[in-house]
Amino acid sequence: MRLRNLLRPGWLGLTALVIIFATACFTLLAPWQFHRHEARKTQNDEITASRTAEPQPWQPGVTEWRLVTATGEFLQQNEVIARLRTVQGEPAFEVMVPFRLTDGRIVLVDRGFLRPQQSKVPTYAPPPAGQTQILARQRNDERNPDNRDAFVDESGKRQVWAVDSRTVARATGLRIEPGYLQLEIKTPGVLGPLPLPELDAGPYFSYALQWIAFGAMAVLGWLYFTWRELLPGGTLSTERPKKKSVAEMVAEEEAAEREKATT
Repeated sequence: MRLRNLLRPGWLGLTALVIIFATACFTLLAPWQFHRHEARKTQNDEITASRTAEPQPWQPGVTEWRLVTATGEFLQQNEVIARLRTVQGEPAFEVMVPFRLTDGRIVLVDRGFLRPQQSKVPTYAPPPAGQTQILARQRNDERNPDNRDAFVDESGKRQVWAVDSRTVARATGLRIEPGYLQLEIKTPGVLGPLPLPELDAGPYFSYALQWIAFGAMAVLGWLYFTWRELLPGGTLSTERPKKKSVAEMVAEEEAAEREKATT
């Protein structure tokens, strides 16, 4: 009979809530944080390896953060500005220029950052003219929020919302290879060189363990309260202690007083 009480609407609702929460913890939230931890670890490994590796000529499919060299010319007329950037905790613009290699292919080059002047793009030096050899780090395209296209600001400069070769290709009409090259310090054409990310594993692994713990606690808590409430006197139990009437309580008190008087 007591097990039938687990079919009450209130307890069924609580059970469903615990199942949904625990399932989300084990199959969505914890794996999401584990994935972020692995992504950060991979990035740190790639950056660490790139610090000791010799630069190699650029080619498609190079591992991200790898130091590469490339020879060609900047296509200054197709320059694009990435807006709403943050570099070292402060707002910035990033200047991108397509770069035509000696074999005719075109890659996008991020020349580095500029600090805004009254929220506008400041003046800066153009890239070198003619054939130039550059040293850069291979980067993957950023995700373009809402896939927004470039626009032209009041000064006539093209601006975009992400460092994304596909967006620049649409804006310029050029056929640009996937990814982009981030210029290194002292490379011809570099502006404010972009710093490497900090080699920090981040809190993602501990967050994943916390979600697993939260899911386990929810299940264990539900089991405990189910067991407790099925005991006699629990809220789910049909066995209720019999309540005494006022007359019975008065009679018990009188009997106790008589017993005292006779002793």
